[in-house]
Amino acid sequence: MALEIERRFLIKNDNWKEFITKKIYIEQGYLSKNLDGWITRIRRKGNNYKIALKKHIKGFSSFEFEYSIPRSDAETMMSNLSSTIKKERFFLEVEKKSWIIDCFKDNNYPLEIAEIELSNEDEDLLLPSFISKEITGLTHYSNFSLANNPFSEWGKDFLTTFKSN
Repeated sequence: MALEIERRFLIKNDNWKEFITKKIYIEQGYLSKNLDGWITRIRRKGNNYKIALKKHIKGFSSFEFEYSIPRSDAETMMSNLSSTIKKERFFLEVEKKSWIIDCFKDNNYPLEIAEIELSNEDEDLLLPSFISKEITGLTHYSNFSLANNPFSEWGKDFLTTFKSN
């Protein structure tokens, strides 16, 4: 069973850039979300394509089952999606912890989200100086929601509040 325990945060400054160890480009789209909460995602990282089945369980925990698929199949699926998200993903090493920063592109620019995967929900976590508000569990910040309701369309009042955090 594939269990992902993850917390997500907004970012308040660029101090994270000094901790970068690697960068990749990601494009992903969503094939479906059913009434039971399962989401089907397709993702491209370079020339690698994967399909994933995800479902939130509780707290910070979700099921995530991910499988490689042939490039031609993935390209056909992605070309038939009405919306995708694009982002640069930065990998960081901060105080012996591995963090990810997603910098969204296109309609989700200038949104930046920090993520950390934990070994259990009770794991102690010291937040680095670049971390702002925790958004774990706020569904409008999920990648699925951002594909269907991009950050740039959230409204002027929200964006003004966001920029001041």
